Amino acid sequence: VRTMPIKELLVIADNDASCRSRLDITFGLAAEHGARVVGLHVMPPPIMPLYADVPIPESVEKLQRLELEDSARRAATVFAAAAAHTGVPTEWRVVEGDVLRQAALHARYADLTLVPQGVDLGSPSANLAPLPEQLVLTVGRPVLVIPRYGSFPKVGRRVLVAWNGSREATRAVHDALPLLERAEQVTVLSIDPTVEPENRLPGADIALYLARHGATVQAASMAGLDMMVGELVLSYAADHDIDLLVMGAYGHARLREMVLGGATRSLLQHMTTPVLLSH
Repeated sequence: VRTMPIKELLVIADNDASCRSRLDITFGLAAEHGARVVGLHVMPPPIMPLYADVPIPESVEKLQRLELEDSARRAATVFAAAAAHTGVPTEWRVVEGDVLRQAALHARYADLTLVPQGVDLGSPSANLAPLPEQLVLTVGRPVLVIPRYGSFPKVGRRVLVAWNGSREATRAVHDALPLLERAEQVTVLSIDPTVEPENRLPGADIALYLARHGATVQAASMAGLDMMVGELVLSYAADHDIDLLVMGAYGHARLREMVLGGATRSLLQHMTTPVLLSH
């Protein structure tokens, strides 16, 4: 089976201090894969109170709009600075509306979307905290979440795959294949694995699958010892110099918040390395 290449990257561009790091990662991946980068800046509509004792002057809405347009221009400047001298083809888009809805709409036409861990950009209607999980559950494409803090000069050199044999984990491995094939080392990590037929090593079959695709891969397993799965994955990643984590999101019914469901939420809150999520 021929791996679908990464040819279109979408990155959420804003004025948060972490945006430049996100852009640098995006352009690094684009240069490596020969991809185009689309920068998306979403302007929330001006905030107008539903009820007021006195009429709201038009100047208030106009002033808000001017501030939003200025934010868009500043974001465009940062995007252009990150793109300079990379040789990567780009497109800059500014749209108005709900951040989650607009991001999902544009992400459906990208091979991979890069988003922030989730930060409040100063406006109640621009709160991006739920963006990663909302996108991965609705868009049908992989989402690469970049931590709020930290420096990530190279992403995808040493990759950790959180593996539990679920449909979501399988989807994530397939979506990440273009990255896994280029990695220096891929580790498939199983936590509290069930006993497989013929005493096979947990993760051995998916590791063999990846090896057939040209990945340099090894399988590993850990006992949970009553710890949260998300905490164990982050601990392993820190101990082994991992620069990209690949995992399926919400492997169980979200209301049950079991195993990988809880792990997804824990990782999104405490992540210390970029995480590629698929559902």
